[in-house]
Amino acid sequence: MGEEGTGGAVHLLCLAASSGVPLFCRSSRGGAPARQQLPFSVIGSLNGVHMFGQNLQVQLSSARTEDTTVVWKSFHDSITLIVLSSEENASELKLERLLQMVFGAMVLLVGLEELTNIRNVERLKKELRASYRLIDSFLGDSELIGDLTQCVDCVIPPEGSLLQEALCGFAEATGTAFVSLVVSGRVAAATESWWRLGMPEAVLLPWLVGSLPPQAARDYPVYLPHGSPTVPHRLLTLMLLPGLELCLLCGPRPALSQLDPQLLERWWQPLLEPLRACLSVGPGALPNGFPLHTDILGLLLLNLELKRCLFTVEPLRDKEPSLQQRQRLLRNFYSLVSTTHFPPALPILSLEPGSSEKTEDAGHRIQLPRACYLVLGPGMGWQLVALQLGLRQLLLLLSPQSPTHGLRSLATHTLHALTPLL
Repeated sequence: MGEEGTGGAVHLLCLAASSGVPLFCRSSRGGAPARQQLPFSVIGSLNGVHMFGQNLQVQLSSARTEDTTVVWKSFHDSITLIVLSSEENASELKLERLLQMVFGAMVLLVGLEELTNIRNVERLKKELRASYRLIDSFLGDSELIGDLTQCVDCVIPPEGSLLQEALCGFAEATGTAFVSLVVSGRVAAATESWWRLGMPEAVLLPWLVGSLPPQAARDYPVYLPHGSPTVPHRLLTLMLLPGLELCLLCGPRPALSQLDPQLLERWWQPLLEPLRACLSVGPGALPNGFPLHTDILGLLLLNLELKRCLFTVEPLRDKEPSLQQRQRLLRNFYSLVSTTHFPPALPILSLEPGSSEKTEDAGHRIQLPRACYLVLGPGMGWQLVALQLGLRQLLLLLSPQSPTHGLRSLATHTLHALTPLL
């Protein structure tokens, strides 16, 4: 199953669980979409061994060969997803979460009823084509990381309070509680109701908006995989500036025609400069000029309570490694620390002063690491450090000249500086 070439390949298979009929196959190579399809004999073998195990009450979840990792997952005893990855350092955590996001995308655009009660396979195949663009964005290299962290990708606009105030006013004027500003798939501001959306739709909706081709306005039917998997809602999007979209999640009202230019101008024309400043943040995630240590090449900050994250590989972008390499390094490091050092299944203990005695007693029973670091091999020398304080995690990619003995101090200082933002 190994793949020749410079970049590993990822193959995603979707089958009807009862019949084994393939519904679609999507592939990527080196982070870019690929047209290569697996032979039907391979698809049948992969599904057959999974079904054989199920018949014997054995759950086959993953397997690994010399150069390929395979993960199986069934959903509602109706859909089976299989992913094969020959990418370097492909972790089971990453592939399992990929399958969760892919099924969430299928529910988002087709609805759970169509997936759990398959009446016509050919019709379902056609309906699932609407999800291909979103699914392909999960398979390729992305500037976002919410698919892996299960936290909403955010940006911090320079004048966020002004945008938040206008957003809440616009929401009230349109009678819609779920409103957000999305910059290239990242949420810049949102109403309280939008922030309370469950997973995975909280991650999927802005990701969907960022994956669609530019359009002045959209009226898009969507299902909420957690909140409303069988009854569709409407996702309205309005382009305020290229790359910056106003998103409304609503029922039958308001009609898209009611969101006329006069209403938009009333609320957003006075904020044209703050909107442009918000757009300029983009992949940087942080306000321009935010003071970061000169050794930092990339960072990932997670607020585990709010389920939000900041992810950027933009600092010192003219230096090695490339932005694509930085993204992969941080994603792989997150997978590593999430499975070995900061496993999500364990309780997160408060490490702040004034913690309760109960928390201190629990800390004696379960010793959780607060930090870890990794120095990459000869010829690279880049360093990665992860720090957990309370409900926040920070992962940093650092240049080789950063002294190893100072990694934890640098990470702690950076986390304290970023805490007010998220």
